[in-house]
Amino acid sequence: MAGFEGTKWADKQLLFILKTKSVEIQEANAKVHAVSRSIHYGLFLAFEGIRFFCKKKKEGKIEIIFLNLEKNLTRFRSGISFNLGPGQQDMVPAIEEIEKVLIDYLKDPALKSFLQEMAELGAQGYLRPFTVDEAQSIGVTFPENPSIRAVACRYDRYLGEPFAGVVTPNMVRAVGINGTGCLKLGINYLVSIKAVAAAQQVLPEAGAALFLDDRPYDPVESRKITEWDSSCCLFALKDGTVIKIPESNLILPSVTIGGICSILKQMNVPVIERDILYGELIEWVKNNQVVTVCSVGTAGILNRARKLVLVDESGNVKAEQIADETHELYKKCGDARAYYWDIYRGKVPAPGGMALTKFEV
Repeated sequence: MAGFEGTKWADKQLLFILKTKSVEIQEANAKVHAVSRSIHYGLFLAFEGIRFFCKKKKEGKIEIIFLNLEKNLTRFRSGISFNLGPGQQDMVPAIEEIEKVLIDYLKDPALKSFLQEMAELGAQGYLRPFTVDEAQSIGVTFPENPSIRAVACRYDRYLGEPFAGVVTPNMVRAVGINGTGCLKLGINYLVSIKAVAAAQQVLPEAGAALFLDDRPYDPVESRKITEWDSSCCLFALKDGTVIKIPESNLILPSVTIGGICSILKQMNVPVIERDILYGELIEWVKNNQVVTVCSVGTAGILNRARKLVLVDESGNVKAEQIADETHELYKKCGDARAYYWDIYRGKVPAPGGMALTKFEV
């Protein structure tokens, strides 16, 4: 599974108790009880990744800039709600409340030097809110004292290019009927890591695994492609079109992919939303119809796969997709990534449907 490189953390973290609405700024290494449902059973482990940018203003002030922040917070709120019981839903904070708590954390004086350094470097920022049960209990029940914690960091890159991937048909990241694949939950990510390890058995340099749907007993070529281990995917084809897979209970609703698709459309690239069968992808690759398969997510924005290995149920190689770096659409995908980041930096306008949110510290 892809990792962050060049990470530096802020030296404070946020603690927000859902029951009491109390807020506390803690040390970055503040611990969770070892005896906790969150630790022992993975209960109440939802999280979110929110990209941000810091810009220096006059009189020593800093502007913190987010893109489509409400979509991140909506996704996070859905994860919180899923992890609480029917009688606990009144503890689920409103989106506006989550936003205020997170922004107040970033505005805390203890984070000012960290944000100033970020602004001077023009670095990528990442805000990571997550949930835990603060109670001391190993009972297998809903959380007794649920909280939101949050930490901020800056980083150099995530996944990056060139990267290689492998289709992993024998592993299922999420089960659609449980409604978990569309949520950013801790329970999904162990399988993601295991899938990358399995991919590396086929291709040692693999940095990503591409999942099929949750029908492992159907013929492999009839199964649908879903997403990468930690990101959504776009398919760039040599006829000049880009295909986006529709959202479902198996696919995390990507905040970034909507923006990338808007940018591509602005660049006059046709974007088609439809399912892709694995057998269809195999035929495309064999017939040299694919430019590249892109990984799209908050941290990396968009990265183009140099190689994608397609295998059958037994791990035998069916086809290998090698990116056509000379194709115009390959370059346009890279340009879309650069444009997306430039929106944060105020260098280009945001396309319709994308909202910039700014806060001054």
